[in-house]
Amino acid sequence: MAENSREKKNAAFERLETIMERLRAPGGCPWDREQTLESLRPYIIEEAYELVEAIEKQEEKGIVEESGDLLLQVFFIAQIAREAGAFDMGDVLQRISEKLERRHPHVFGEIRVDSSEEVTRNWERIKAEERAEKGAPQDREPVSMLSGIPRSMPSLLRSFEMQRRAAKVGFDWPQGDVSPVLAKVKEEIREIEQVLAMTPGNSEELENEVGDLLFAVVNLGRHLGVNSELALQKGCSKFLRRFAAIERQVAREDRPWEEYSLEELDRLWERAKERERTSETIARS
Repeated sequence: MAENSREKKNAAFERLETIMERLRAPGGCPWDREQTLESLRPYIIEEAYELVEAIEKQEEKGIVEESGDLLLQVFFIAQIAREAGAFDMGDVLQRISEKLERRHPHVFGEIRVDSSEEVTRNWERIKAEERAEKGAPQDREPVSMLSGIPRSMPSLLRSFEMQRRAAKVGFDWPQGDVSPVLAKVKEEIREIEQVLAMTPGNSEELENEVGDLLFAVVNLGRHLGVNSELALQKGCSKFLRRFAAIERQVAREDRPWEEYSLEELDRLWERAKERERTSETIARS
């Protein structure tokens, strides 16, 4: 059975690689032939988020489909690189296999660990060594622990990762007590209020202070065990559902939007929230 499964996977791998090669070949798909590594960037991000959404919805078929869509982007990248004589899918697979073996010495080496915390510490230590090996010559600045975090990463994820790495060397508030982290969030809100009171038209200063507030909120979420990117995604989904309920009610009443006061719309919002709570209560019972 295992051998048949391996043969099936090998055949599927070769089929997808052949399809990708044909799409990019002369006489293939005009759109696929026009793509570059740079043009694929938004699709890579979009497919990753669609996979996350399918996982959140616990849709098995959706997870399979979106996993394939994301994997397609990797095959696409490998095909473009192969045409340029840079690397191919074999290089990608070899590199990730080597990395996994290197970062799991407790599985593929002689190191012993007793907890997932030890695994994480070893992982971060090995990553730091890898970054140092890729770093600049000795006469330049040493490689930062925060290097290697992509600037193109969504800002909430990027700030979370920066905070997580800094915490690894002790630059963090003590775990288990969120009061100083909450105090920092409140401090940032007060600073926004001060800017509004003193120079309400200073958009650059407000942008700086709002950025500080968001960074502090991400840190609060991290201390609470919450990934702010995923939390905000859920918040967006919640807003979408509730606003859609308002839209349906407005359509049923057949009144123009401009005739509704903010108070009326807020009542419809609260009604949508209450219906959600009721549905969740029924589903749990």
